[in-house]
Amino acid sequence: MACVKDKIIIVTGSTSGVGEACALDAATNGAAGVLITGRNSERGEAVRSRVEALGAEAIFVAAELADADQCRNIVAQCDAKWGRVDGLVNCAADTNRGTIEETTVEFWDNQMNVNVRAPFLLTQDCVKIMQREKIAGSIVNILSVAGFCGMDILCSYSTTKGALRTLTKNNANALRRHRIRVNGINLGWTDTPAEHIVQAAQGSPDDWLEQAEQASPFGRLLKPDDVAKLVTYLLSSESGILTGSCIDYSQRVMGVFPPEDAVGTW
Repeated sequence: MACVKDKIIIVTGSTSGVGEACALDAATNGAAGVLITGRNSERGEAVRSRVEALGAEAIFVAAELADADQCRNIVAQCDAKWGRVDGLVNCAADTNRGTIEETTVEFWDNQMNVNVRAPFLLTQDCVKIMQREKIAGSIVNILSVAGFCGMDILCSYSTTKGALRTLTKNNANALRRHRIRVNGINLGWTDTPAEHIVQAAQGSPDDWLEQAEQASPFGRLLKPDDVAKLVTYLLSSESGILTGSCIDYSQRVMGVFPPEDAVGTW
C-alpha cells in the first residue's frame, strides 16, 4: 500500500468521480491534509467530511477553474492553512464534446482554460511553495488516451489532453533539479458520474454501461478507485525517482494497428 503519511495534498475536481476517490485514498493512506476543490459546494463539504472521518484535516475551496484568479486562490488557501504543499493532483477537466464543425471559439477557450491553463497555474504556484519549503514534491496530471488523437467528437478535448501531456513532460524536465516529480496518467474509458451525464446527453441507452462492460476485454470499465490507487503511488515516495512518465491506464494498447473496433476498448 502506497503511503503519503503526513503530506499535504491538493486534488482538483475532487467533489466527485476520480478526484473524490483520489482525495479519499490519500486520506486513507496517511495524508495529514487534503484540499478539496470544485464548483459544487454541497458535494465539496460532503467529501471534506468523509476525508476528515478518515483521519486527515481537510478544507473545501469552491473554484471555477476557467478563472485564473480562482485557480491561484486554491493554492493560496492551502498555503494559508498548512504553510506547505507536498502533492498536487490535476484531476478536474471539462469533458464536453464537439466536432471540428461544431466547436465554437467560446467552447474551445473554456476547455483550454480548464484543462490546460488551470493545471499550469496550479503547478506554477505549488512549485513556488515546494521550492520555498525545500519539499521534494510530486505532481500528477490526469490525462487521457484521447490525447493521442481521440474520436472526432473530441476535437478540442483531445487537443487539451495532448497539450497537458507535453506540459507534464516539460515540467518534469524543468523541475527535476529541484527534486519535484511530475507524472501523468493517460486514462481510458472510466465509469464516473460525469461520464453518465455525457452518455445521457448524447442519447445513449439506459444500459450503456452494461453494454460497454460486456464488450470490454476485462469485463468492466476503469473505476475511480482504480485510478486513485495509482495516483497515491505516484504521490508517494514508493514511486522513487519516477518523473516525466505518462502511464497508459487503459484496456486498449496504444499503437496497435489496425485498432480494435469494439465499443468499450477505450
